[in-house]
Amino acid sequence: MNLISKSLPVSNVFMGFDASSKKRLFEQIGVLFENSEGIARATTYDSLFAREKLGSTGLGHGIAIPHGRIKALKQTLCAFVKPASPIAWDAPDGLPAEMIFFILVPEKATEQHLQILSELAQMFSDKSFRDSIAACADAESAHRLLTSWTPYAATHHSAAI
Repeated sequence: MNLISKSLPVSNVFMGFDASSKKRLFEQIGVLFENSEGIARATTYDSLFAREKLGSTGLGHGIAIPHGRIKALKQTLCAFVKPASPIAWDAPDGLPAEMIFFILVPEKATEQHLQILSELAQMFSDKSFRDSIAACADAESAHRLLTSWTPYAATHHSAAI
């Protein structure tokens, strides 16, 4: 089990998502969280763009992890999007985003936020994992991969015991 498994329902996993730009995708994710969680779409949009203005959340290798803090949020919310076509993201390697993992955290959840970001960075730095998730044809299989992935430190620590 990993940290995101509690925050990523299968209903928040989208394959072949139609979004033409980062701005449009942020708007659509705002609608998703408004409909499912009652968070005003503008609040989500503004939070994600405020963070993006500090520097691109594109990691490279076609991965982006946009994230933001929401004042009234009670628990972490996540969504995973594999767009129908890659989206320009200003990643360090210049590649567009082909897989985007969204995280919204409560305003005060600093440690949890950092732990989730660290886990996702580990997850998506693994080429075989990226290849596996890229090959997923449906939300259920992508969700299963995302929520069953085990952090590197946990697997290697337990093996040493």
